[in-house]
Amino acid sequence: MAAGKGTRLKSKYPKVLHEVGGKPLLAHVITAATAVVPAADVYAIIGHEADLVRKAVEHTRINFILQADQRGTGHALMVAQEALAPYDLVLVLSGDAPLITPETVQRLRDFHLQKKAAMTLLSAELANPTGYGRVLRGGAKSDDVKAIVEEKAASASQKKLREINSGFYAFAVRPLYAQIGRLTTDNAHHEYYLTDMAAVFTKAKAKVVVLKTANPAEILGSNTRAEMMEIDAIFRMEKCRQLMAAGASIFFPQTCVIDSDVEVGPDTIIEPFVQLLGRTRIGGNCRIRSYSVIANSEIGEGVMIRPGSILDDARIAEGAVIGPYSNLRPGSDIGPGAHVGGFVETKKVKLGRGSKAPHLAYLGDAEIGAGVNVGAGTITCNYDGVHKHKTEIGDNVFVGSDTTLVAPVKIGKGAYIGAASCITEDVPEDSLALGRSRQVTKEGWAKAKREARSVAKG
Repeated sequence: MAAGKGTRLKSKYPKVLHEVGGKPLLAHVITAATAVVPAADVYAIIGHEADLVRKAVEHTRINFILQADQRGTGHALMVAQEALAPYDLVLVLSGDAPLITPETVQRLRDFHLQKKAAMTLLSAELANPTGYGRVLRGGAKSDDVKAIVEEKAASASQKKLREINSGFYAFAVRPLYAQIGRLTTDNAHHEYYLTDMAAVFTKAKAKVVVLKTANPAEILGSNTRAEMMEIDAIFRMEKCRQLMAAGASIFFPQTCVIDSDVEVGPDTIIEPFVQLLGRTRIGGNCRIRSYSVIANSEIGEGVMIRPGSILDDARIAEGAVIGPYSNLRPGSDIGPGAHVGGFVETKKVKLGRGSKAPHLAYLGDAEIGAGVNVGAGTITCNYDGVHKHKTEIGDNVFVGSDTTLVAPVKIGKGAYIGAASCITEDVPEDSLALGRSRQVTKEGWAKAKREARSVAKG
């Protein structure tokens, strides 16, 4: 179910595209569903901003059903009738409840089949059930559902019940579509509620049963931004626990933001206030120091990321040292044992084995060989105002500080570039290249200048 607007979020974006744990709400639910059944048998019912929702999760290869007019959850399944008709069983999941697990989805399916029910609802027992519909069982130990009573219609004694309807269901398809036409819009919002199918089936003498989840948190929905952040915190902490169980150390995990798909190797240390985002992969025996933000990057074994570094779609080979305060933009490929230091920015750069740019440089659109030293203040001038151009630096080159390399340009192996040079032509191997003005020294000039000023002041 992914058609709603999420009015309480006060957002122009569909509710199911708001993110927790680094992914849209709907993406988490799809992950749970496709762990139980093939993607070809999963359908997202979309409506509000349908094109945005479709684009966001189309990579999952699931199917989509358009609910052009959103007239309630019951109406959503009415719209889906043609697509679902070939099936015997349909599981209905809430697109805004991202904590649901594959294990619970499978239990719901198996329980429904075991009971041979027309409808099975997933319930949870909450410490504070206020606002939720209460499940009335046929008896204390019975799985049969007598009724579902909404909060505002519940009696004082019914409000004391703590078992609530989660909004997750299993239906036998033929009975569902034989009876769904009996739903009415006789309610405050004039919508067709899927919840009402329990009463419809009960009246028709069809079997309605309930399965209680052992983990009430997994059915939590995201109706407000505050609720989303609470769910996000659950995701983040659980992710930290998983990584620590696999051998990583995370100091002060409450301060770290680690997305669901991140992988971290054993004996890696993650310091406080680190963000690991997207599909980042970190090898073993690394240290990620505080305030670093790493997104969609691959980091090899034994890498040191010093404080405040930013990596986006970068690749770091084993034994490299990054930072502090480095900015590695997309396409940065840092070789084994290399060093990208303080306030160095790279973009679409290959830096060879053991090469180093220790501080204050911009390296863009460049291929740099092994054993190269890039001095402080060096810039590869890769943009002529219209096109980008490449700089190529061979192995064992020494680039002096404050050098400007105007691309396209090639520096041959073993060459030296004098400090403060502006290099506009290719440099042969083992050469010394200088591109700066000759120094002029005028002795006594400063003294004469001061004396002239003193005379002028009188």
